[in-house]
Amino acid sequence: MSFQTLGLSEEILKSIKEIGYETPSQIQQQAIPHVLMGRDILGCAQTGTGKTASFMLPLVEILSTGQSKSRMPRSLILAPTRELAMQVSEDFNIFNKYLKLQMALLIGGVSFSEQDGKLAKGVDVLVATPGRLLDHIERGKVILRDVKILVIDEADRMLDMGFIPDIEKITKLLPKIRQTLFFSATLSDEIRHIGKNFVINPKEISVNPETTTATNIESYLINTSHLDKLSNLKKILNIEKIKNAVIFCNKKIDINKVNIFLKKNKFSTVCLHGDMNQSARINSLEEFKSGLAKILVASDVAARGLDIAGLSHVFNYDVPNNPEDYVHRIGRTGRAGLSGKAFTLCSENEIKSLALIEKLIKKSINIYKFDEISLESKTPKIINIKNNILKEEVLKNKKNYPNIPPIENFISFKESGQIPSFLNNK
Repeated sequence: MSFQTLGLSEEILKSIKEIGYETPSQIQQQAIPHVLMGRDILGCAQTGTGKTASFMLPLVEILSTGQSKSRMPRSLILAPTRELAMQVSEDFNIFNKYLKLQMALLIGGVSFSEQDGKLAKGVDVLVATPGRLLDHIERGKVILRDVKILVIDEADRMLDMGFIPDIEKITKLLPKIRQTLFFSATLSDEIRHIGKNFVINPKEISVNPETTTATNIESYLINTSHLDKLSNLKKILNIEKIKNAVIFCNKKIDINKVNIFLKKNKFSTVCLHGDMNQSARINSLEEFKSGLAKILVASDVAARGLDIAGLSHVFNYDVPNNPEDYVHRIGRTGRAGLSGKAFTLCSENEIKSLALIEKLIKKSINIYKFDEISLESKTPKIINIKNNILKEEVLKNKKNYPNIPPIENFISFKESGQIPSFLNNK
């Protein structure tokens, strides 16, 4: 299937071609035709699946005819965070390149007067976080009775961040007859129940998250102690030819520590985390996207929704606690047919998280060798710890597997073929 078969105009197809999109993703193939037909959507898709384009492309197509009125947007896109709202607005600008639609972005940390000016002129697309939108509504600067299309993005995060009551307040101000596109990374019973309060007879679309890594991404594991993580990170950064890179940390304290350490060692870095004020976040992103800084040190939460073109490297300073986050993190590189590299620094207390990742992706991550002697002497430590974890699980369940022999060396135990099938991919 190609984008030409989806019913999009020549202007939009031209903008798609210019950014290198060739084949629509699974969520785009399923969602775009139904959105163009005017159907409500209850969609399950994670960031990184092409979800934003799956609603933005048909939204721009639908709005390409008609005209907005002062303070009365024709469509509304609600996002849970400032960063995601900014990314959505950037995607709009790409797809709107050959059209003349107007857009306003309402997020905290930006002056009201600038946003008021855009709203007064009239906008076709309003992208907003719930809190800032309610502020404008209470000030009488936005009237929602002309909204034809509502998009609720990342609904599960809206729930986690306590925004559902705000969204309910907002939707009461919208026309009852409208098109609603409701997207979430998961469709739990609670999210499904919430979603059905906003949509009418929706087309349900579900795209499973990726559980494999792209073949054009070289993935490596660096075995390290916790104390040696910074020095090993510095070593690999000096070895690799980095165009631009994201370093992921699990905690804000580590983001600051890594950023300060790298700056002291003459690396051009910026950081991104949830406690930064809005102007600092915007400055960090602009420096990184413009190339003034080669390295962005960030958390999963802060970087969610960001799409950096041509990213050459991803580094996991910490092994992610959630296995799916590993696939999502390293999937930031190796896009649009380009090659990429991903390095994960793993200390002994992170071995269990590593084992879960390897179970998910159904393969072992290659151990990186810095030099000829490299880490070969340390390599068995990772293997043995992983195998001991498996052995413990088998022995705990021995009553269910009476034929398992008492083999002390778990490597030969595994090779003996006696390992239960439920542990084969661990």
